[in-house]
Amino acid sequence: MVDFYAALKKNQSLARALQQAEIKLLKEPRFCHPFYWAPFELIGDWR
Repeated sequence: MVDFYAALKKNQSLARALQQAEIKLLKEPRFCHPFYWAPFELIGDWR
């Protein structure tokens, strides 16, 4: 979540910020399991 909000502060889109945060977790061996990144999704008008 820290990476997600840091990306938003840099004016990235919500979708791109979430994507980058998930990719960062996938590259980390202890957090690559979907348990850590799959529950997060954007709901509503996030465009």
